[in-house]
Amino acid sequence: MFISSAFAQTAPAAAAGGDFMSQLMGMAPLALMFVVLYFVMIRPQMKRQKEHRAMVEALAKGDEVATAGGIIGRVTRLSEQFLHIEIASGVEIQIQRSAVVQVLPKDTLK
Repeated sequence: MFISSAFAQTAPAAAAGGDFMSQLMGMAPLALMFVVLYFVMIRPQMKRQKEHRAMVEALAKGDEVATAGGIIGRVTRLSEQFLHIEIASGVEIQIQRSAVVQVLPKDTLK
């Protein structure tokens, strides 16, 4: 009634031959979404992590830094995992290296 007899007779033959191709085309949007996700979110995040790691490894005594908590100070001592920063005259705190978010230009603190 709704489907012509010519179309109904060719439908099973077309479905059997194009089954692999239809599955492949069904997965194409998923693959495309993963590629876009990689270039928009994953790759830039990996780049930022690499830059942060290089900045933290390059810290030296006397650098002026800002921490994730908003504390600004001058590096006085370094160790493998931690560093000590002087936040005021005679006031020194110990923080993790990963807490440093920015190295400030020289003479920012006066």
